[in-house]
Amino acid sequence: MAVTMKQMSLIVATLGVLSFIFGVIAENKKPTAGTAIDMKGVTVCKYKADPTVVLGSLSFAFLIACAVAGFMSVFYPYKGKSIPQSALFQNTSFVVFFLIALGLVGLGGALILWPTIMEQLHINNNVHPLESTSCPTAKTGLLGGGAFLSLDAMLIWLVALMLASNTREDYFEEVEGSSKGDATEVLPGDYEMAHTKAVA
Repeated sequence: MAVTMKQMSLIVATLGVLSFIFGVIAENKKPTAGTAIDMKGVTVCKYKADPTVVLGSLSFAFLIACAVAGFMSVFYPYKGKSIPQSALFQNTSFVVFFLIALGLVGLGGALILWPTIMEQLHINNNVHPLESTSCPTAKTGLLGGGAFLSLDAMLIWLVALMLASNTREDYFEEVEGSSKGDATEVLPGDYEMAHTKAVA
């Protein structure tokens, strides 16, 4: 089934918003610290029900899906017409926004994935020497920052898609214009032949 540009933009926007929502919720639900319990020569950290790992993983997954959809959306052959990538990358504005979108995806993904992994490590490695009385969690603020970068990346992908759409229109107008020009071009030999027939 053919996909329209409007449908692709809705897919990109939906995935980006979901990544943002899950990232913000993960940040808000992350506990500030666990509870230290002294046992035989060690300290065991007990953490309350912590959905940070699941929510952070979902946020990261939707960010990657948004990036894949955004990448596909700018190169997708809408209405069965594909445009050479070289034509797209001749548009300086498109190149700038395309690179910014990729950069935001990379940075946002790192900010989401790092605290998610660290939170999982804190939960798994919850036994510490007795001297350790603190039960740390992942650094606060990274998930929220990654969530907002996910939202920014989604918006930049939509701008890149809009610029790609303008480039597509200009490209196909030039192609169709040149083909019409070739069809209506009169060669000198054709003119002479028609003139000879008219005289005869």
